[in-house]
Parts: sequence; C-alpha cells; structure tokens
Amino acid sequence: MNKIEHIGIAVNNLSEANDLYEKLLGVAPYKTEEVESEGVKTSFFKCGESKIELLEATNESSPIAKFVEKRGEGIHHLAFAVEDIEAEIKRLTSQGFVLLNETPKKGADNKLVAFLHPKSAHGVLVELCQDIKI
Repeated sequence: MNKIEHIGIAVNNLSEANDLYEKLLGVAPYKTEEVESEGVKTSFFKCGESKIELLEATNESSPIAKFVEKRGEGIHHLAFAVEDIEAEIKRLTSQGFVLLNETPKKGADNKLVAFLHPKSAHGVLVELCQDIKI
C-alpha cells in the first residue's frame, strides 16, 4: 500500500456537507459524481496529498443509506492507494483478511476498488484503490 488515498465520510445531505467542508478546508470540491451501481453520490476534496470523499445515498437500499441509518453520519471507510489491486487482494487474502468483493469493481474518481470486511480490520472498512489507466 502506497498511502492513504482518501477518507470516506457518509452524510445525509451532500450539498450541506459540501458547504461545511468547503468552509473547513478552504477549497471547493474538485469533483462530484454519482456511482449508480453503489447507489451513491460523491464529492471529493483535496487535503494535502490525501482526499476527503463525501458520500450520500441515492436510494434506501444502498450501503451508505444502511450505514447512516445504523450509525449516523461520520467516517465510513479508509482508502489506501495500491499499484496492483489484484496482487494486493491475493496478498491480503493469504494473510487471512476477508474481502467484501474479491474482484475489483469500478468506483468513483476513476478507480478500481475492493473492500476488506470491517471484522478483518478492527471494525474499520478498508478500501483498496487503483487508478484506472486509460
């Protein structure tokens, strides 16, 4: 793993959260997009070399909706940048980590992503992110 790529924060209202984080960080989000397959709208803020991703559910059955209903708004996941997501999945599986998806899928911000089950990481949902090379 190369670095913390971003911290994902689940929110009820993306517009209100964008306003708050714009004031907090002193910059506007550089990107907003919807990931239909995950039922989520996202926005990204640069914060030094890392990023903050705000996530709002677009439907009641999305993972973000379930998270907010159960735990309220707050930190949802910690994402790490990796060079080779498939190799990292194999390495982590061999170390006993349980993955939520063993095959990478397209995520927000032009990334391939895979998630480790929180029970494998002391209650933290860990996301692996690899840039999609065009």
